[in-house]
This record gives sequence, C-alpha cells and structure tokens, in this order.
Amino acid sequence: MATYLQIVQIIIAATLITLILLQAKGTGLGGIFGGDSSVYKSRRGVEKTLFNATIGLSVVFFLVAIANVIIAK
Repeated sequence: MATYLQIVQIIIAATLITLILLQAKGTGLGGIFGGDSSVYKSRRGVEKTLFNATIGLSVVFFLVAIANVIIAK
C-alpha cells in the first residue's frame, strides 16, 4: 500500500511542478528580481483554472504525504 501511495505522490508532484511552471510562463527574468509591473491583474479563464488546480493539487499532495507517513509507521 505504501508503494502505491509513493507512486501517486510522485505523479502528483510532477503534475504540480508542471502547473506551477505553466503559471510562471511569460513573466521573464524581471519577475525574478521584483521588476514585475505594478498593475493589478485579475485571473480569468485559463489562468484562474490553473491557479485553482494548483491549490487543489497541493492540498491533495499534502494529504497523500500525511497518509504516506501514517501508513509507513
């Protein structure tokens, strides 16, 4: 059972990394050093979906990690 949870956790981690990288697309090097524009931009459409999916997947990742620790004992 612990092996299956580890495999699921690896798949969720890879998907989470992909979602995070998709969100950072288009910011350029200026965003790394704080040179991002000061204009407030609300998330709409695909950006909002990616943002919500990232939050949901991070919660699932956290719960699977806790379950993995509990079962491994």
